[in-house]
Amino acid sequence: MRVDGKGLIDRTKPVRFRFDGKDYAGYKGDTLASALLANDVRLVGRSFKYHRPRGVLTAGSEEPNALVEVIGAKNQTPNVRATVQEVFEGLDCRSQNRWGSLKFDLLAVNDYLAPFLSAGVYYKTFMWPRAFWEGLYEPFIRRAAGLGSLSGKHDEGTYEKAFAFCDVLVIGSGPAGLMAALTAGRSGADVILCEESHALGGRLLSDGGTIGGLPAGEWVAGVVAELTALPNVRIMPRTTVTGAYDHGTYGALERVGLHKSARPNLPRECFWRIVAQHTVLAAGALERPVAFEDNDRPGIMMASAVRTYLNRYGVSPGKRVTLFANTDAARATARDLMAAGVTVAGIIDPRPDAFSVEDCPVHVGAEVIGTRGRLGLSSITVRKGAETFEIETDCLAMSGGWNPTIHLTCHMNGRPRWSEDLAAFVPMEGAVPGLVAVGAANGSMSTHGALATGHAAALRMVEALGRKVTVDLPAAEDAPYALRALWAVPGEG
Repeated sequence: MRVDGKGLIDRTKPVRFRFDGKDYAGYKGDTLASALLANDVRLVGRSFKYHRPRGVLTAGSEEPNALVEVIGAKNQTPNVRATVQEVFEGLDCRSQNRWGSLKFDLLAVNDYLAPFLSAGVYYKTFMWPRAFWEGLYEPFIRRAAGLGSLSGKHDEGTYEKAFAFCDVLVIGSGPAGLMAALTAGRSGADVILCEESHALGGRLLSDGGTIGGLPAGEWVAGVVAELTALPNVRIMPRTTVTGAYDHGTYGALERVGLHKSARPNLPRECFWRIVAQHTVLAAGALERPVAFEDNDRPGIMMASAVRTYLNRYGVSPGKRVTLFANTDAARATARDLMAAGVTVAGIIDPRPDAFSVEDCPVHVGAEVIGTRGRLGLSSITVRKGAETFEIETDCLAMSGGWNPTIHLTCHMNGRPRWSEDLAAFVPMEGAVPGLVAVGAANGSMSTHGALATGHAAALRMVEALGRKVTVDLPAAEDAPYALRALWAVPGEG
């Protein structure tokens, strides 16, 4: 549901789009996921093998559930993440991996046959008669286990490739990335700033706070305005850096026309080869889930995603939200929800020393052990010591901590190291020649830590280029990152 007075979307520019043959309304700045949640659409897909109901889990490119087919006039694109696809006037998309309708999927019977459908069962079972394999068995298995589908027609879209060169490449535009780009940009160095989202700011757009005495959103707007005005800085939104290669070369894929209505002379995507003398990896961190029984129902989401949909898109994924988290950061999500008028049914925290939150029940030393609701979450089962009880809720926000986004640092045989403090892997220094990881990508989880590491890395690169610059480090939140590692809650089966 929409929440009045929240979000960074442009409510003066409504757009119409279609999902599974039904028309919906959204706003400029919405993703397909946020627009569907705003229209109280929780069921968006079916799981790969058992066809279990699936809803939106995250708010970014790591989304595993909300995969849709986008239908164009000249092409059909499967497996598009609803959390990345921006809505535009005339967008037409449909759910995948269903036989029948999304709500009544005939192949959902596979879920009840799960004990007989173990891994590789199709290769051990459908062996006789041999002639039936290509004509009967294989087509049926493909239909049951596939995801999206292609149109079978020639793709008439245009795809381009291009080269770019710079002194400093900054990957990510959160506090660390913006600080690094600003420092390098002011020195006169040629800077390219790549951001996979359509808006710059990273978690600052979702978490808020203050930087240098300004609201985080205002600070981001000011930095982006300055970077845009600098002739030596190139900002590339909707661009995902996909690989690190020899000699400072990086591959990047830019979504050029995927967020607009069809235009004859506009390419859909452009693949870039970017050659940089120095690189700042400021890709942030990904929140990790907690494994527990039936944790895949629509309405169960990451805590950071719930906060993103609320503060960035003005959407509450539920009317009665519960949180299950082993970090202090999840409490900020609860406070934001309550401030927006959304009911928080409680916080389940497995840590024995967790602190309380005003006007919100906190179940200390408790765990979620089960959920109910077929097409959407309706309640959860909580265990606290020897006691078990149920909480009625239509949205469960979970958090098991954060994993630094270290993928690029492993592309040239770099090996990460384990951090006991973070209960996560962090990149090794020098894993990729010329690349320095900063901010949450390097385990600095506070806003101050992100700003400081981005600033310091850019200063060293500027000095290596023979340039000088003075940039003041703004004051920001520097709260410690505390968690108790929780990977899974034991269940039955």
